[in-house]
Amino acid sequence: MKHLFDNVSRASSKLITKTYSTSFSIGISCLHKKFHEAIYSIYGFVRLADEVVDSFHDYDKKELLEDFKQSTYKAINQKISLNPILNSFQHVVNDYSIDRGLIDQFLFSMEMDLQATSHCSDSYQEYILGSAEVVGLMCLRVFAENNDSLYQILKPSARKLGSAFQKVNFLRDMKSDYETLGRVYFPGLDLSSFSEKEKLAIQQDIEKDFHDALFGIKGLPASSRFGVYVAYIYYLALFKKIKAISCTSIMSKRVRIPNSQKIGLLAGSYVKHSLGML
Repeated sequence: MKHLFDNVSRASSKLITKTYSTSFSIGISCLHKKFHEAIYSIYGFVRLADEVVDSFHDYDKKELLEDFKQSTYKAINQKISLNPILNSFQHVVNDYSIDRGLIDQFLFSMEMDLQATSHCSDSYQEYILGSAEVVGLMCLRVFAENNDSLYQILKPSARKLGSAFQKVNFLRDMKSDYETLGRVYFPGLDLSSFSEKEKLAIQQDIEKDFHDALFGIKGLPASSRFGVYVAYIYYLALFKKIKAISCTSIMSKRVRIPNSQKIGLLAGSYVKHSLGML
């Protein structure tokens, strides 16, 4: 009856995704149904690790993360875990031959969050690689359905998409990251003197990532293209909203896209997809 537990495990990952992220949940719903459970499972794994380093302030985060790390490897090796999120994740890793190096890099970035409160250029790039780019590569493994040739072609764009999403998050969450977690992700940035010039430089870097990511989205199979494009459009809309406000406003409020606007963006994306205009 293990299939019952596996079903519960996948349902748990889906619940975490829907609870934590409306945008990603809608994006996943726009993928072919065959990908839903796998992408929910990847998101659930990533979110659980992220919660350890970002939210569990009254507990020993280092110990919790180390336990999570060892449990992850054990689940993958044994092809089962009593932790439902890790059980669903190990299925994806094993079914789609996800490189263990991607998982190592992700967990290393989570460990960086336990120590680093600011970054130099090198550590910033390494953090983004592990926290976002490799997550894009895990998802690409699923979308490519073990077609290594397609995976290698789209790999650079998948990394850029993850990078763009993460940098938008950094820009949106600058206030809470600093005040709640004591972190400043952008290298060499002094938030006490954050200027429009610095904001513009960050935005130009993000714009390039978005531009480079779109090439890969267009190259995805039809089964995954629309869902990934929807997530892209949501984040692009959020980025445009951030661009339109001052650096002072960023440090005083959290920018978000209301659900009503998300519905409009979804409809517009569907029309483009249907007409082959992506």
